[in-house]
Amino acid sequence: MSYIVFDNVTKEYKTGEVITRALRGVSFSIEKGEFAVIVGPSGAGKTTTLNLLGGMESATSGTIYVDGRCVSAMSKRELTAYRRYDIGFVFQFYNLIQNLTALENVEIATQLSRNPLDAAELLREVGLEDRMKNFPAQLSGGEQQRVAIARALAKSPKLLLCDEPTGALDYNTGKAVLRLLQQTCREKGMTVVVITHNQAITPMADKIIRIKNGVAERVEINRNVRPIEEIEW
Repeated sequence: MSYIVFDNVTKEYKTGEVITRALRGVSFSIEKGEFAVIVGPSGAGKTTTLNLLGGMESATSGTIYVDGRCVSAMSKRELTAYRRYDIGFVFQFYNLIQNLTALENVEIATQLSRNPLDAAELLREVGLEDRMKNFPAQLSGGEQQRVAIARALAKSPKLLLCDEPTGALDYNTGKAVLRLLQQTCREKGMTVVVITHNQAITPMADKIIRIKNGVAERVEINRNVRPIEEIEW
């Protein structure tokens, strides 16, 4: 079995008498250690897919497996443990605690892990050795996103989920963050899933999952992965 399996997954939201189908029978798989990009326009179902994969929402029907475990059959208590120990999240807006330093923001995540990594070492790895004592307001957007990535990695997660991680960044900073995510995947052997509306970054992915109108229209294996330095948009 693949590391991640989505099998005919449907997600419906009910508002009064109105039912909205965000996902309609989505199926795909991702292998361990792959850098996967889920791409599609706004409203396509990308974030819903990520939320289901991260255990933040439950599927209406279908099955979801991660590392041999059926996430879609987990109880609320099991999902809490799954999010805490197995998943690292990186969001478009960094969600840092403003009155804590960069180092303290990362250290908080280590308290949620059975096998935490060293917070200071992670900040050095993401190029923030000289910014550890700075507060978020004293950091640029790119630096804050690097803190957020270090925080996500501090738990030593099995799976890193990134929701539009460059959406609030300028072009050059966005490329630097994508380079860091790709390096994390390669050097740590971590499975990384990025959702984005930016079609241009798909050449850097091992696998591309194209979602439109709640359906996985196409899943592509990229045999010619390109470094982010060669990609322009």
